[in-house]
Amino acid sequence: MGPGRHAILFKAAYRLTVLLALGVSTGCLRGGNPESSGGSGSAWTTKTSMPTPRTALAVGVIGNILYAVGGNSGGTDLNTVEAYDPTFNKWFTKKSMKFPRSGLAVGVVDGILYAIGGDINSTTVEAYDPGTGPGTDSWTTKTSMPTPRYGSGAGVITGVGVINGLIYVVGGVIAPGVPGTVDVYDPGMDKWTTMSTTMPTERIFLGVGVVNGILYAVGGCPAPGGCTTLLDNLATVEAYDPGTDKWTTEISMPTARGGLAVGVNDGILYAVGGQLPDIQQGDTTPKTLEAYNPATDTWTTLDPMPTGRTLLAAGVVNGILYAVGGDDQGTVETFTPPTP
Repeated sequence: MGPGRHAILFKAAYRLTVLLALGVSTGCLRGGNPESSGGSGSAWTTKTSMPTPRTALAVGVIGNILYAVGGNSGGTDLNTVEAYDPTFNKWFTKKSMKFPRSGLAVGVVDGILYAIGGDINSTTVEAYDPGTGPGTDSWTTKTSMPTPRYGSGAGVITGVGVINGLIYVVGGVIAPGVPGTVDVYDPGMDKWTTMSTTMPTERIFLGVGVVNGILYAVGGCPAPGGCTTLLDNLATVEAYDPGTDKWTTEISMPTARGGLAVGVNDGILYAVGGQLPDIQQGDTTPKTLEAYNPATDTWTTLDPMPTGRTLLAAGVVNGILYAVGGDDQGTVETFTPPTP
C-alpha cells in the first residue's frame, strides 16, 4: 500500500497520515520526547525503544515475550518483526513476515501468532512459530480471510469444543463497501467462518479486547471515511457474545477516539492513546488511559501515558500494560495497574 491510501482512508483529517504520506515523523513535529517518563507517582515507566519506529503495527504476546509485527514507517509498509523481552529490557529481530502490511490484526493461539489482513494483501493470513526447535522462527501462509480488511481488530475466545481458541476479527474497511461482518478463524482446522450477526457500528482503527469470553469493540473512526472532524471520533463500546452470536451496546468510553490500542489484564480492559483529529494547527494526540470494568459496566480514568500517540499497539505481559510504537515512533511505555 502506498502512502496515498492513508490519506484517502482518513480524508486527510488524520494529520498523522498526511505526514506519513510525506515521509515525516509526527513525533518530531509535535515536539514529543519518546524518552519522556511519567511524573512523580506515575504508574508509567519508559522502556527501551523499539528498533524500528512505526505506526499502525500490531502486537502479540507469547510466553511473556512481546512481538511487534508489521506497521508503516514514513509511508512504507513493513514486514518487520521484533520481539521484546521484559526480563532484559531488550529487543531482538525475528524472521520477517512474507508480506509487508500495516493496519493488520493479530491473534495468538496455542503459542502461534497469526497476522491477519492489512495492506496490499488484505485477506492474507500468516502464522508465526517463535519456538526454539527446527522450523521455528518461521512464517507459514494460511487460508485467506473471507473479508478483506484494513484497520481491523482481533480477539481470541475459547468456545465449546475448541481447546485452544478461535480468532474473531471485526471492523476495518474495504473498497467500495464496509464490512460489519464477524469473521472467525479456527487455527486447528485452518478454516474461516462468517457469523450471521454484524457489528452494529462499522468502524476502522478500533480497539478490541476479550474479557470472560466476550469480545469488546471500543472506539474507532467511522468506516470507510475515518475521522474527518473531532466529532467523528467514536466513544462507542459494543460487546459480542459468540455463544449467542449477538451484539449489545455498553456504556460509552469517556474520551471518544480512533487509532487507540487496547490491552486486557485481570478482567479489566485498558484503552490507551488514540487521536483527536484537527486539521488546523494544534492537532492533539491524547495521552489518555481509561479502564473499563465489564462486571460493573463502568469506566475509570487513570494516569495518562507520558507520550501521546495514535495508531499504536498494546499488549499485556505479566500483568503490565505495554504501549508500543505509533506516530512513526519506537516509544515503549509500560503501565502498572493499581492494586485492587
